[in-house]
Amino acid sequence: MRAPTLRLIAALALAGALSAGILSGCGKGSASQRTATSAGEPGAAPAAQGVVGISTKNTTRLGGADPTADAAAVAQAVYSGFTPATRPQAVVLVDERNWPAALAASALASAPLGAPLLYTDGDSLPDATLYALRAMRPIGAASLGGAQVIRIGTSAALPDGLRERSVRSAGEPAATAAAVQKLFDTVHGGKPHQVIVVAADAPQPLQMPAAALSAESGAPILLIDRASVPTSTRAALKALHHPAIYVIAPTTVHRRAYAELAPLGTVVQVAGATGESPSATESGDAVENAISVSRFAHGSFGWGIHEAGHGLVFANVSRPLDAPAAAPLSAHGDYGPLLLLSHSASVPTALTQYLSDIEPGYTAAAPPVREVYNHGWLIGDEQAISALAQAELDTVLEIAPRQPSAAEQSVATAE
Repeated sequence: MRAPTLRLIAALALAGALSAGILSGCGKGSASQRTATSAGEPGAAPAAQGVVGISTKNTTRLGGADPTADAAAVAQAVYSGFTPATRPQAVVLVDERNWPAALAASALASAPLGAPLLYTDGDSLPDATLYALRAMRPIGAASLGGAQVIRIGTSAALPDGLRERSVRSAGEPAATAAAVQKLFDTVHGGKPHQVIVVAADAPQPLQMPAAALSAESGAPILLIDRASVPTSTRAALKALHHPAIYVIAPTTVHRRAYAELAPLGTVVQVAGATGESPSATESGDAVENAISVSRFAHGSFGWGIHEAGHGLVFANVSRPLDAPAAAPLSAHGDYGPLLLLSHSASVPTALTQYLSDIEPGYTAAAPPVREVYNHGWLIGDEQAISALAQAELDTVLEIAPRQPSAAEQSVATAE
């Protein structure tokens, strides 16, 4: 079922953006507007913050022309900052040029921290990020000594009075992910039994679904190379004492790397429905790979989505940073997996088929008000997902009449 609270927050965020006259195409704004002010002051909204485009009966669009705007819009949809309950414990700040750090930081969106991610432009705070940070007013994470902001690879100036915690962002992607995992351990008060592994040198669109899965499952992300396991990742896995290791886009990983992972934990390929051997199509194509991750389940781990009644998050493969930006939508509200469009103009055939497979339906015996629904979060403006593609998604997400099964017919007859 849909989450009315998030719908209300999104609507309020949109209304606020409209009233301030701040709907435009860019998420970063001018350098002259990037001043650090008190986190408690409302201040003037930046000229480029808010939701761009319309929402439909089955879809809600969040974001703008770049991942910075998208992250800010998602963060404020999840955490409006209007009440204590709608303020985050902490917010993660990541340099938009640091993809490995952004991907690894997705784990911090999971419970119990639930930290949204915002992007910096190197060591500068874009307008959209500054405004979102001030609007959400993080309260401080007790597990991190009251830190309100977690920095990863950036020294951007913060609004006055905010307490911070920094994660060292090493030059090697695997070392950065391992450093984030250590902070993750601190937040959770112990070490995880499950981790997600991604090849850092694989195409970024194939890595994108790991962000949503990490946020939902609470499994941190560690990075390997296609053909080997870096020293920092090896050390991190050894310290976890034989965890379950879930490999995203498994056909991008070579046999040698699998051989190195095997002594470090129980290796499971995230493919198909239950981890069966993946085909080249499933892991080699970003759209198919994301669908495969959405279908996958291994015991209690994984989305395992084969039926109606879910939130779903849609992004464009050309904007990988939208995956970490959207991660909070996979850990709050209607908990949606990330699904991908290969082009902005239309919905890929494989994605249409998958959405048709999980399309909500109703019968005379079970009318719409007694059924479940699907809802789509669209990330970015129409350059990422066009209005036409949004209309296509809205249609295939709509609950539709269906023929009752024989069992349903017999029950209806008996009644």
